[in-house]
Amino acid sequence: MNQTVAERPKAKSLRPLRSLAPFLRPYRTTLVLALGALLVASAALLALPMAVRQLIDHGMTANDPSTINRYFLGFLGAAVVFGIFAALRFYLVTWLGERVVADVRSAVYRRIVHMDMAFFEVTRTGEVLSRLTTDTTLVQSISGVGLSITLRSTLNLLGGLVMMGATSAKLMGVIVLLIPVIMLPLFAVGRRVRRLSRDSQDRVADSSGLAGETLNAMQTVQAFTLEKLQSERFTASVEESFATAVRRNVVRARLTAIGTMLVMGAITLVLWLGARAVLSGAMTGGQLGQFLLYAGFVMSAAAALIEQWGEVQRAAGAMERLAELLLARSSICAPAVPETFPVASAGAICFEGVRFNYPSRPDSSALADFTLDIKPGETVAFVGPSGAGKSTTFQLALRFYDPQEGRILLDGVDIAHVDPVALRSRIGLVPQDTVLFGTSARENIRYGRPDATDAEIETAARAAAADEFIRQLPQGYDSFLGERGTRLSGGQRQRIAIARAILKDPKVLLLDEATSALDAESERLVQEALERLMATRTTLIIAHRLSTVLKADRIVVMDRGKIAAIGTHVELLRTSSLYSRLAQLQFGDLAGSEETPLG
Repeated sequence: MNQTVAERPKAKSLRPLRSLAPFLRPYRTTLVLALGALLVASAALLALPMAVRQLIDHGMTANDPSTINRYFLGFLGAAVVFGIFAALRFYLVTWLGERVVADVRSAVYRRIVHMDMAFFEVTRTGEVLSRLTTDTTLVQSISGVGLSITLRSTLNLLGGLVMMGATSAKLMGVIVLLIPVIMLPLFAVGRRVRRLSRDSQDRVADSSGLAGETLNAMQTVQAFTLEKLQSERFTASVEESFATAVRRNVVRARLTAIGTMLVMGAITLVLWLGARAVLSGAMTGGQLGQFLLYAGFVMSAAAALIEQWGEVQRAAGAMERLAELLLARSSICAPAVPETFPVASAGAICFEGVRFNYPSRPDSSALADFTLDIKPGETVAFVGPSGAGKSTTFQLALRFYDPQEGRILLDGVDIAHVDPVALRSRIGLVPQDTVLFGTSARENIRYGRPDATDAEIETAARAAAADEFIRQLPQGYDSFLGERGTRLSGGQRQRIAIARAILKDPKVLLLDEATSALDAESERLVQEALERLMATRTTLIIAHRLSTVLKADRIVVMDRGKIAAIGTHVELLRTSSLYSRLAQLQFGDLAGSEETPLG
């Protein structure tokens, strides 16, 4: 599902609703019980007109109160049975709808979190959220209450037609001739409703995407006084969504009006013919009353089905969008028979002739003929101008992408031949742009190793110089940190991320200058902890400070996706003009300034 909204094909049929079948299958028993309750309720409902006929033709003419009482008791009994089983059917079907949609939401989310990074390069977060919320709500309406109404109305319609035929075959024949006249216009208008429903959901997704982008960058919006501009953009998006929804509702209103008029006209014609039959003696009053009630059932059932047809059209469009996510497949996945890493991991990494272009930038090489052998326990710093490919090495090492050429080995095993989960479990990442989740400090650190104990979490926090400020929070380790950790400073968020990596205790560390957001005292404490951690681990660092490159075993100078030079700081000052220029510009005082950022 890497198409834009404009490129996605429109729903052409109700076929997408078949995608619900696998979600209904585990609850076959509930569905059977619901259908059983529906049959009993419909049978009781369809028995009522027969009781009315007997009451009119026999009870009234007999002029016997006991006979009338007997028929009324039968009428009441049928009504009680109908009420009980109708309620049971409603409960079972609505439960089924809630359960199925909950399963659909979970399945879509599971699929999304396993998608590769290329998927997220071309798919907006707001679009995905719209499908998880708005689209599943539409599917819920048809698989719950909508399904209940549809099943009940269909059975009542068919049962009513059969009983109308049993009551008067002649009048029923007229009804059969009128059915195509009624249904053909409804299907024609329904097709238009389905297209507009899909468009409406797309416009809602656009609004959600725009809102998500703005809310996640609120400081930037307010710092550049973009409140008015963003509000106007969002209002324009909402208005477009509203206009599409109005067009859809106009067509649905036409569908309802046309359907109701056609059904009412057909029933009126049939009843006129029935009234003439009673006057001529061809029917009794009780038969006409029975036929009249069945006609009422058929009319109300047909009206309900016409109304539900619009909902079904909308649900088909929504399910098509959800099915696109359910059918999406990540290009980064485990082989059918994955290889395994050695039990005793050493942390050796080897890039062999790697060439890589990002899917969104196919004409621009992020890495070209990149070859680098990193020994176990070695610390390697990457430096270079912006866009040189430093971060790309991390992306490929974690197998967020696969290179177009070459391969990457970890402990002698090609990472393309192993389960990505097994690979990533051996690597710890501390990004410069720290990501925290909307939960407690304890749980944010626990993401490093979900089965860690509270004591292990607190030990990791102390090693990252995070324990002191965490304990000063209102609820200590159980304090809610806010969405994206907004209740913490940049340095505090960074220390939480470092604690997470320490808790994971990986054999390979990827550090995007993990101490760049810390004050001098915290940096000293964290740097000591990291140095202890790095002592027995392979560490790749994107360097921004002189202190980092001075302590690295080797420095890799990158430029335009290629390795320009490799060596120590002193060696590179002599042999690499690019490194000398970067060092002079970014380090400033080469002799001693360790606080001046690099890269």
